[in-house]
Amino acid sequence: MAFSVLNANQLHDKISSGKQMFILDVRNREEYNDWKIEGKNIESINIPYFDFLEENEDNYKDLPKDQEIVIICAKGGGAMMVAEVLDEKGYQVSYLERGMVEWSQFYQPVTVAVDENLKLIQINRLAKGCLSYMVISQGQAMVVDPARHAEMYLDLAEQEQASIMHIMDTHLHADHITGGHELANQTGAAYYISGSEMQGSDLVYQALEQHERIKFGDVDVKVLALPTPGHTPGSTSFLVNDRFLLSGDTIFVGGLGRPDLGGKAVEWAQALYDTVFTKIAEFPDETLVLPAHYSSVKEINENGFVGATLGDIRRANKVMQTEDRDEFTDMVASVVGATPPNYEEIVDINRGVAEVTPDRATELEIGPNRCAVHHNH
Repeated sequence: MAFSVLNANQLHDKISSGKQMFILDVRNREEYNDWKIEGKNIESINIPYFDFLEENEDNYKDLPKDQEIVIICAKGGGAMMVAEVLDEKGYQVSYLERGMVEWSQFYQPVTVAVDENLKLIQINRLAKGCLSYMVISQGQAMVVDPARHAEMYLDLAEQEQASIMHIMDTHLHADHITGGHELANQTGAAYYISGSEMQGSDLVYQALEQHERIKFGDVDVKVLALPTPGHTPGSTSFLVNDRFLLSGDTIFVGGLGRPDLGGKAVEWAQALYDTVFTKIAEFPDETLVLPAHYSSVKEINENGFVGATLGDIRRANKVMQTEDRDEFTDMVASVVGATPPNYEEIVDINRGVAEVTPDRATELEIGPNRCAVHHNH
């Protein structure tokens, strides 16, 4: 066997090296069209695994002989078999050992800012377009929007020699299972979320409505109850040291959050209007917006993180410049995207009214993020 086996970390190293990469995805067409590995330097084609069971020379016409082919499937088995076939035919190949299941659980921490008061790290779950944050100061840490793999945050805190003291969710997530409760159980830290998100829940939490600000080390976090469209009206953003706006699903690099998931698109679009033109209007252009999601790898900036100044977002986004309330409402309410799959089940799990096994959790989270449908026309 001349081909190599990659884990998600090694695959990410290849992607971030900047060299051109060729990915052969052997899942079925529907799965591939719905969700695939993308990047500025990636050429990707889809030839379903079953096509390789037939001796058809057409399968090979688009495959390069002079560069490595990285083969991807759902869980690894199909990719390994195709790797064997291509290896025998003299191609340079490798494959992702546990497929898209493994890729969906890969996290990449990137330092956004360091100064004498704090260190701010963005944790990018690349396959999902989900972003979480760790803010560290004087050996204490706050985690915002943690995903369900709690050990990732525990390991990161240990590397940073910090104790996790505060854990917060900006809103009740609909496309992934929160790690907030598990992380709170393992660390003894307080878990915060808006009380309006947790109605009917028996889980232990502190209602964000009862905290105007949260302080630790040299960090002052202003809690901004922004009636934000999205899955629920109880979204909250956090303004860290008057410089960094952890904006949840309120403002994205490419625009504003989607208001259609609660069935109240017009009502919530009007709430978003008030948010944009009263609360957010007060913030200076240099405020750095750091969202909970992104929809395209193009939103990862040259520093390796997803974020943009409020000034840049205002200038690039027509909706943010539309001060006529009715026009704004029409623009925002008319953009309706695909509903996140399984979102009602995921919301119930995050609220604590449904249980889930680890295998079912992995299954529920497979697929792309659909929370960052933008209004950037």
